[in-house]
Amino acid sequence: MTPTASPSRREIREERRRRLGPLGALTHLALLVWTVLVIVPILWTFLASVKSEDEIFGDAWSLPSTLHWDNFARAWEQAHIGQYMLNSVIVVSFSTFGTMLIGSMAAYVLARYSFRGNRAVYLLFVSGLAFPVYLALTPLFFVVQNMGNVPLVGPFIGLNSHAGLVLVYIAYSMPFTIFFLAAFFRTLPTAVGEAAMVDGASHTRVFFQIMLPMARPGLVSITIFNVLGQWNQYQLPLVLLQERDKWVLTQGIADISTAAGYDQDWSALFAALTLAILPMLVVYTVFQRQIQSGLTTGALK
Repeated sequence: MTPTASPSRREIREERRRRLGPLGALTHLALLVWTVLVIVPILWTFLASVKSEDEIFGDAWSLPSTLHWDNFARAWEQAHIGQYMLNSVIVVSFSTFGTMLIGSMAAYVLARYSFRGNRAVYLLFVSGLAFPVYLALTPLFFVVQNMGNVPLVGPFIGLNSHAGLVLVYIAYSMPFTIFFLAAFFRTLPTAVGEAAMVDGASHTRVFFQIMLPMARPGLVSITIFNVLGQWNQYQLPLVLLQERDKWVLTQGIADISTAAGYDQDWSALFAALTLAILPMLVVYTVFQRQIQSGLTTGALK
């Protein structure tokens, strides 16, 4: 018998286009429009970051006559973007680690163990997705302020402390983390974990050495989402951090934006925006395949 030749990529695309029909064309058009809406402002920001102010307010899409790298120097040194970026890296690193550690353990227990009140606890966590954090800013301010009165650790977790902001970030990110990971843990096979427990492994060992490696695609995806969300957070640090030396990157950029209305240093503002965008752009580009794999693995299983 003659083996059947596998279809080429072109034949696969044509077959897919034939099945989708007009819906496929509309989908591609919507994706094209969305791509333009996302990429054009980013490219314009990058272009404006190396322009002079006269060129920014002149022809918006003209190329700069000279690359003004001093815009980044002013943003880094005079506007203290370097210090604010370091603060953001510290806060986001610890808050993401805490979110993933606590969230993965809670999601695993809620997804794989049956006990009285399981569903109620899960729904309590998930209900946080429907509660805008902006409605709780005032009571949240007083809660964190009162945390500063706790003996010994109070000064480290109260207002104007990075540790206090980290705890708030963890609580803020917990609902979506548990919602996502609980659904992912339910798709994992139980046979491997049961075999390990028969061999004498504890529940803790099964979780950390077996289940977490199996859930790696989902963990990577939700980690990236948490990093992006916490890196771009502005309202929470604005309320909880008043001391300038404790500010995070979003506060520093907002300060440049406010000062630009008087000092006219728009070039430094776009340079600071570029410095804020590039790290997250690199992270998303590097882990793009893992994010897509994590989002689709649970659905395929």
